[in-house]
Amino acid sequence: MAPLPIPSPEPADDLDSYVGLDGETAERRARARGWTTVRTLPPGAVITLEYLGGRLNFTVDDGVVERCWQG
Repeated sequence: MAPLPIPSPEPADDLDSYVGLDGETAERRARARGWTTVRTLPPGAVITLEYLGGRLNFTVDDGVVERCWQG
């Protein structure tokens, strides 16, 4: 049996600091801080709620980040 993979630690980041930034700036900042996957979503988007380590999610409306959460 193969050993279970050990996930990389997620970046220590203040997620509230992304709120209010324009979407492109927020995405660049997140990648620079070590997030491996960055997902930008419109308000009200239907998504699955599975947790994915290393992923940062943004809700962006009119080009501005309204909400940010990991997973």
